[in-house]
Amino acid sequence: MFNPAQSVSAQANPIDALAGVDRSNKSAVRDASEKYESVFLKNMLEAMFTGLEEGGTWGSGNGAEAWRGMMIDEYAKSVSDAGGIGLADTIERQLLELQENSQ
Repeated sequence: MFNPAQSVSAQANPIDALAGVDRSNKSAVRDASEKYESVFLKNMLEAMFTGLEEGGTWGSGNGAEAWRGMMIDEYAKSVSDAGGIGLADTIERQLLELQENSQ
């Protein structure tokens, strides 16, 4: 069953955001689509920050990697909350289409 309380950072694979979604519940479909987009954005942003020198916003001491990860999570959530990149809309349409075709 879809668990909206599950944090985005706990999901290693973006597909996990869609696991167990009740496709008959349009609000659950939308929520899962937005979570998928947020996880996708997190993965994309992590790749952008790979290889950068330590320091900058998150510092360079012990725990810097944890702060960096949390900052990337927040960036992804902010982009998604601000309308995202359009991925959630596409996923929502596809899930609803799958629902209609399965009936």
